[in-house]
Amino acid sequence: MRELSLHIMDVIENGIGAGAQLICLSIIEDRKNKWLKITISDNGRGIPEEMLEKVMDPFYTTRTTRRVGLGLPLFREASRRCDGEFHVTSKVNEGTEVFATFRMDHIDLAPMGDMTSTMMTLIMGNPEIDFVYTHDVDGEVFTLDTREVKKELEGVQINHPEVIRYLASTIRESLADLDKGRSASKNLP
Repeated sequence: MRELSLHIMDVIENGIGAGAQLICLSIIEDRKNKWLKITISDNGRGIPEEMLEKVMDPFYTTRTTRRVGLGLPLFREASRRCDGEFHVTSKVNEGTEVFATFRMDHIDLAPMGDMTSTMMTLIMGNPEIDFVYTHDVDGEVFTLDTREVKKELEGVQINHPEVIRYLASTIRESLADLDKGRSASKNLP
């Protein structure tokens, strides 16, 4: 995959497929020390211990719609290619956590991609699922917690077009502020 946001979406979709109702995404950009850390955790069914090693095999999948499961192996290789670490931990009936690091100055580091579109696609397509997205750039933090947004909406659906436009605009502006080293004061809600 050409962008990290696509790896992130793939892992989150796996969590949704595993019945998760809460998915947390943490992206930490430590520019001073040149490390990028991505953690995705969910409260889905989890992966049995004997299956954890198998899910890292690109020729193994539990799906019946295709013969290979490339998502996690490709994400792991993207991390390792950039001198990073990659771990998957899981407990049955508790959930799964995927953790990846990347050396930010590595020539093979893929661009982050469009995190606004990634998050909006996930929220629009899965309004019943809660997402907590935290993006930290050198200690300046933006957080979107759809549980809190839903409370503020007082019955209006989170995937209502006006809500989506507002969320997309706020995420885009906040990430731009983080990128420029400004405080992302627009935590949602």
